Amino acid sequence: MPPMDMRIVFMGTPGLASHMLQAINENGYKVVAAVTAPDRPAGRGRKVRRSPVKQYALENNIPVYQPEILKTPSFIRALEALKPDIQVVVAFRMLPEAVWSLPAKGTFNLHASLLPDYRGAAPINRVIINGEKETGVTTFLIDNKLDTGNILFRKIIPLQEYETAGSLEEKVKIAGAELVLQTIEAIAKGTVTPIRQESITDDPEKLHKAPKIYKEDRRIEWDKPCRDVVNHIHGLSPHPGAFCEVETTKGQYTSMKVFEARPKTAKHDLRPGTLITDNKTFLHFATPDGFVKVLQLQIAGKKRMQTGELLRGMQFYSPASQHQS
Repeated sequence: MPPMDMRIVFMGTPGLASHMLQAINENGYKVVAAVTAPDRPAGRGRKVRRSPVKQYALENNIPVYQPEILKTPSFIRALEALKPDIQVVVAFRMLPEAVWSLPAKGTFNLHASLLPDYRGAAPINRVIINGEKETGVTTFLIDNKLDTGNILFRKIIPLQEYETAGSLEEKVKIAGAELVLQTIEAIAKGTVTPIRQESITDDPEKLHKAPKIYKEDRRIEWDKPCRDVVNHIHGLSPHPGAFCEVETTKGQYTSMKVFEARPKTAKHDLRPGTLITDNKTFLHFATPDGFVKVLQLQIAGKKRMQTGELLRGMQFYSPASQHQS
């Protein structure tokens, strides 16, 4: 089948997914519908917001479906009526078999890791938290389990020193769009041979998991090595954000999100988590093997700032201010 004749149903919700939908649409493929999450209240005002995928679809005259439950008969009938040749899934829910098995040429997913490593909901965050040197994107055919289907294509993405989840997501957008387009074309032309994930790894026990990030995962643990703490901070930057509590000179405790930091190994006798600051230019936190230098942060109720900018208007209690580095 000529690739441009393929009837494509796209499924996804966040900005990463909308970028893939845009790539498919702007390269001339026939997107007959977009399936995305129902509108939800969001933000402090709890205003109902459209997903990025819905927003792009409406702006480009692509029909939108927002089922609460994917396996309802009415939604299945609506999909059948669309007569999709293929379904493309990016950052969406797990699909029931009645949905993923519907197109004649199958349903494939784009995953932001080099499968079978880092299966799960948060691969971008987890590879940085774990200090990996490279990651990638993978397209694979969906089956009944999470991220286990046969692989179609993979593309490696090198990680830079002090990479953040935000900077990596931008790389994933570019590499992922290229891979999605390559996959659609290969499936249409019948030039791809799916590969079992089990054939790629020698030791399944060494594979990492990438579970969803919860609030308890975001708390900074200062009793870990300084480089591990920085990886944790960067793996959650800018969203959802690693955090800790700090004490001001007024004796009040407030929540601090940290977005950018650097490690410095050094010997000292301070308790992990001890804050060192001159209240002018720097904020450092002690770890067992040194310090974490906070470069960019946000205090509850304030905007995101550089450390020096924040310290012009806010002071913190430091029991060890003589330790400057």
